[in-house]
Amino acid sequence: MQEYGKKNPTANLADLGLNVAVAHWNLTPEELVNKTLELGQGELNDTGALCVSTGKFTGRSPKDKFTVKDAITENSVSWGEPNFPMSPEHFDSLYKKVCEYMTGKEVWVRDAYACADPKYRLNIRVINEAPWANLFCNDLFLRPTADEINTQTPDWIILQAPGYVGEPGVDGLRADGKGNFTVVNFTKKVILIGGSAYTGEMKKGIFGVLNFVLPHDHKVLSMHCSANEGEAGDVALFFGLSGTGKTTLSADPHRALIGDDEHGWADGSVFNFEGGCYAKCIDLTEEKEPQIYNAIKPGALLENIKFFDGTNKVDYSNCSITENTRVAYPINYIGNAKEPSFGGDPKNIFFLTCDAFGILPPISKLTKGQAMYHFISGYTAKVAGTEVGVTEPQTTFSACFGRVFLPLHPTKYAELLGKKLEEHSDVNVWLINTGWSGGPYGVGNRMKLGYTRAMITAAMKGELNNIQYEPHPTFGVLMPTSVPGVPAEILVPRNTWPDKEAYDKKANELAQLFVKNFDKYASQANEEILAAAPTVMVNA
Repeated sequence: MQEYGKKNPTANLADLGLNVAVAHWNLTPEELVNKTLELGQGELNDTGALCVSTGKFTGRSPKDKFTVKDAITENSVSWGEPNFPMSPEHFDSLYKKVCEYMTGKEVWVRDAYACADPKYRLNIRVINEAPWANLFCNDLFLRPTADEINTQTPDWIILQAPGYVGEPGVDGLRADGKGNFTVVNFTKKVILIGGSAYTGEMKKGIFGVLNFVLPHDHKVLSMHCSANEGEAGDVALFFGLSGTGKTTLSADPHRALIGDDEHGWADGSVFNFEGGCYAKCIDLTEEKEPQIYNAIKPGALLENIKFFDGTNKVDYSNCSITENTRVAYPINYIGNAKEPSFGGDPKNIFFLTCDAFGILPPISKLTKGQAMYHFISGYTAKVAGTEVGVTEPQTTFSACFGRVFLPLHPTKYAELLGKKLEEHSDVNVWLINTGWSGGPYGVGNRMKLGYTRAMITAAMKGELNNIQYEPHPTFGVLMPTSVPGVPAEILVPRNTWPDKEAYDKKANELAQLFVKNFDKYASQANEEILAAAPTVMVNA
């Protein structure tokens, strides 16, 4: 049973400039739930999970995420979208205003840490304005023992004050914004959040910190991916943006879950950054995703959901508040989660894409050059439910399958991946299309989850190691001609289209989009990567 500590006797919030009325330190999940209910800030569903509203922000606000530009970051961070600069003076002014706002308030403090590999442990202290936000931090970050709580010193501070709304255009905030902000200060090691109660800002704030610290200081590849491990100790990585199946496909009852979203790859170690999962809930069913469904129990936190009328039973199909309904829960709520959350070097890497064009094969094998090219490209289609306002698939490229979370230039991460693939030549890299087949969106059909699972399982079992492949005529990736449990006709996507010429034309359109997107990286790419680009037919 997890032990929970109380106040660290060496801790002093006044040292942070905070003069609060009451500080609750490291409360248990039960205490945080009861306090939330007492304050009227949430209610329980029929399985005992706490349900809350995050207010007007039901997702992250990337345009209001800032990094303090100073001696540490000036020549390291890749400035411009998504890394917007803020001056140290503006940060200091904003921090002072938040501290003044917090004066005399009741706060909830939690000591936690990130990185399951002890060599890279990052101690975190979080100060929240609401008890349920502190429950989120308990669920998502790694949980120290009571003894550790009383001895650890925080490396980073998260100060979250959703009730403080800044003045647009003042203190470095967007003039056309709503006064919300997330600011990361690498010199003072503080993440300052105001104006938004969306908990994902805290989770991704620390992810951004690790995406700077690990590659920059330790040459460890930080990754926006899920990871699991087979009985033989074989680790698999799943890269992908929202809506591609990253969380779903890594939740395999036959494999131990290392983590569902954020990992590092060091020498001989793939390790989880987190101690929990933050899963999408839209259209969740026990049949489709039993592990996630059954993790929604006491101690879990449901965000922005709706109940069936007159009940406390969640209607997971209801998106009237947002498509981005979420549940946070500790990773040990997944029955086959591995603790501690790390394993060895990966044996298989899967790049997941939801191709709305219906062009890419459902599974294909990549050379090292192709792996680098597709990693830097980070192609998918945003499908309904991934972002507010997205009702039809929208083609998008997000470098390293997580550009918005990367402080450094994307090629820095790609170089680290290339180095890893050179050092581990036995690693198989696969491109998986969980999107459309038989035609584009609106014409073809979404790839069946059962087929995708069968293809991934076959790859991990080594059943695709000694079979026949043929190259895709436009993208050059190698398509298997047979996979156990999967109809052979769907493995070559051109064969699934009634109109073959229409397929060729659409494939050329997608190839052009890849090449255009890659233009901004081409000058820093080597010949092997450049040779992996798709073939574009000029007169097609």
